[in-house]
Amino acid sequence: MGAAGIAALAGCSEGDGTPTSGSDGDEDGNDGSDGGDGMDPTETTDSSMDETPTGTASGVSGELTIGVLQPMSGDLAYYGQQSVWGFLSGLGYKDGSEPPADVGTGETTFSVGDVDYRLLVRDTGFSADGAQSAATSLVREDDVDMLFGCSSSASAQRVIGQVVNQAQVPIMVGPAASAAITSDGESCSDLVYRASENTAMDARSGGRYVANETDVSKVYLFGADYSFGRAVVKNYKSVLESEGVEIVGEQFVERGYAEWDGLLDNAEEAGAEGVVGGFTVATLPNLFSSYLSGDYSFRTFGGYATQITNTVVGNTMKNVLGEPLTEEKIQNSKLGSFTTRYHWNQYDNEINDSFVQSYTDTYGVVPDLFTSGTFTAASAIHQAVGASGSTTGEDIAGALKGMTVTDTPKGEDGYTFQEYNNQARSEMTVADPIPTKDEWADSWGADIQPGEPKARIAGEDATIPVDSSDMNCSL
Repeated sequence: MGAAGIAALAGCSEGDGTPTSGSDGDEDGNDGSDGGDGMDPTETTDSSMDETPTGTASGVSGELTIGVLQPMSGDLAYYGQQSVWGFLSGLGYKDGSEPPADVGTGETTFSVGDVDYRLLVRDTGFSADGAQSAATSLVREDDVDMLFGCSSSASAQRVIGQVVNQAQVPIMVGPAASAAITSDGESCSDLVYRASENTAMDARSGGRYVANETDVSKVYLFGADYSFGRAVVKNYKSVLESEGVEIVGEQFVERGYAEWDGLLDNAEEAGAEGVVGGFTVATLPNLFSSYLSGDYSFRTFGGYATQITNTVVGNTMKNVLGEPLTEEKIQNSKLGSFTTRYHWNQYDNEINDSFVQSYTDTYGVVPDLFTSGTFTAASAIHQAVGASGSTTGEDIAGALKGMTVTDTPKGEDGYTFQEYNNQARSEMTVADPIPTKDEWADSWGADIQPGEPKARIAGEDATIPVDSSDMNCSL
């Protein structure tokens, strides 16, 4: 559960990097949601990826070379895997075919109509140095038309500052979720686009839900003492205070902090009715254990993260609440509701149905937190090829400006790139945690999953507005 609460965003942390491991990241790395009624898993259509192409760039032919920068090995390989799988699924949907199954570091060419997408996948090792080195090589030696990545925000900002700006090669950032990438004047530019959701969208949507859909009037904010935690607290505080919710305290602690009883007691004594915490998997088990073992009157709010964090959180809940883990136990524990950027069961539309079916059949897991953003990134690039009639990076970047992306897992026209900072806004979803349903046990793996959608936060309400003091980008 990540973005602003009880889990992480796309970033650095520990874990074995597989979909069933126990780790999500943060914003210096970065771990980094949506519309309609929840998808009924029993109504998922047979994959339509092998049907008529939905978005062939009519009249355009040629090759587009994209340098892909993702962690493809090590503890956080799953971040890179799901990001690449989402991107390939976006191209597959546009072509009406299945995405390639076995894609790792190296070269993969996938054709959509008469356009050949040549993907040069490079393993960043979840390191800013590794990302910069790989991006430099891709630009100098491979002459890529554009870049796609990273999972770490620190890596993305390094690549933008040291490679993109120097070489004037456009980049589609994702899933790196630091709000600063598209809100800070030093990193945003007309070379930098991001379809993936960011930390501000997590926190601002969560804050609006707490303020408008609950009876909570007093909130205590906790955060990790570095950029991720501070961004969570900052954005929650901004939205909550603007909506009339009183902030009764805030506290920052180092990653891995374990002495939670005293801090939670402080929140109780301050009269908090709700608690939000910006932490990653390094801190969450200790926080959860103390909270679930205590007798606190307040609720906890935050965001869902990827399957690997939900695995750790679910295990902690089973250890404290006992087995079997039931919906009633979770409800009585006052955990949630939580926001989500995207999860497979939050959207009921033909595009998402097809995406879930094809992705699960191809990769053996359901689409996860990052995959809607990276699917949309690929969909937008192909749409830009068609709109510009070109496969050159400069023309594609120009066509992305202000684009509403037609084919997305959040539905038709589900993402729109804001002209003032090239960040795509999209609707966010709120759901309660529930025990994982039997039909998803083999393809999800964690003991908890998002339940049916309870609320939707419109993209224009979730994003940082152009006139906000937090928006220091004006293109």
